Amino acid sequence: MPGTIEVGGRQLSYTDHGGPGRPVLALHGHFHNGRTWSRLAADLGPRWRLITLDQRGHGASDRAEDYGREAYVADAAALLDQLGLEPVVVLGHSLGGVNAYQLAARRPDLVRALVVEDIGAVVDADLSFALEWPRRAGSREELVRGLGESARFLGDSLREYEDGWGTAFVPEDMVTSQQLLNGDHWADWLAVRVPTLLIRGDRSGDLTADHAREMAARRPDVELVELPAGHVVHADDPEGFGAAVRGFLGRL
Repeated sequence: MPGTIEVGGRQLSYTDHGGPGRPVLALHGHFHNGRTWSRLAADLGPRWRLITLDQRGHGASDRAEDYGREAYVADAAALLDQLGLEPVVVLGHSLGGVNAYQLAARRPDLVRALVVEDIGAVVDADLSFALEWPRRAGSREELVRGLGESARFLGDSLREYEDGWGTAFVPEDMVTSQQLLNGDHWADWLAVRVPTLLIRGDRSGDLTADHAREMAARRPDVELVELPAGHVVHADDPEGFGAAVRGFLGRL
């Protein structure tokens, strides 16, 4: 069931997939939104109740002036606080993965376990290539052609507007958000005290095998799983990803 909350005068959109199971909050990466977790919601139900958030500047949520670390973490905390949920499992991909472990480090009262998908404790990436994507196109097909190879990862983020088809985000916002995500986050990663599943795509250009192993070695209660995938593991290998998450949740 879709819903909205207000945080700092802005609307944030979320979807509660419902069911009797224990809640899991899922946080997407840059360019994506809550729809990216539709397959996972089906895979986890009914034992687990997936709640997905369109993070600021993504999907149906409002844009923001601030795309810094504290702002993203505060949004996730506000959703859990307003829904009145007990400590939940938080799952995040890329941007959402850092947001997830920073939430666990800074608001441990809200998080009982973590799933972090293909992102490290040190982040250094550049999304400026998105500035070359078409802003509007006459049809979805035309937009897909203009996006080229990137279109395969953006299917859930294409929208029809009054003036044509475009993405459910502003590319400049994504570039700024990534710049503010870059940096050394080891202190937050090492501050986490809950069981954690770290999932890496074995073809990932964002999380190296060595870095993932170091993340697992430097903290107790971290399980590392590598799957045959690139950076967006849940899209490249949905069956393997779903099985890994279900197995981890089942062992909690």
